[in-house]
Amino acid sequence: MSNEVTYVMVKPDGVQRGLVGEIIQRFERKGLQLVGLKQVVPSEEIARKHYAVHSERPFFSGLIKFITSGPVVCMAWSGIDAIGVARNLIGSTNGREAAPGTIRGDFGMDIGYNMIHGSDASETAEFELGLWFSEGLNEWTQDSISWIYE
Repeated sequence: MSNEVTYVMVKPDGVQRGLVGEIIQRFERKGLQLVGLKQVVPSEEIARKHYAVHSERPFFSGLIKFITSGPVVCMAWSGIDAIGVARNLIGSTNGREAAPGTIRGDFGMDIGYNMIHGSDASETAEFELGLWFSEGLNEWTQDSISWIYE
């Protein structure tokens, strides 16, 4: 087990639906530490870089239009196995198929409007954190950490 930092983004549909506080609360209650937070309207340039892996897919232009359509909330979360923990909290891509208790399972009905993005691997997290948090992350001591990990 190792400490990791992962990137999580509440997409425009999650922001518009007023789910930002609920989503942050779920990550905090799980025991992850928030080390970066900001709201931005993504430029087309940064959106294309973020989703470059999908650039040849037929849905790419619609994805770019969607992610740049309004504000997103960018977050960096730290903790032991933070990437996997975040992915479990988020749930499957299609909200209709996502397990109850996950963010997408509790609030999602669509594969396109799925409210949230989370890094899928350490290399992806490193790239996405560098892209969205070029100014760096916050370092601070979470006093409750001794009550989270044995």
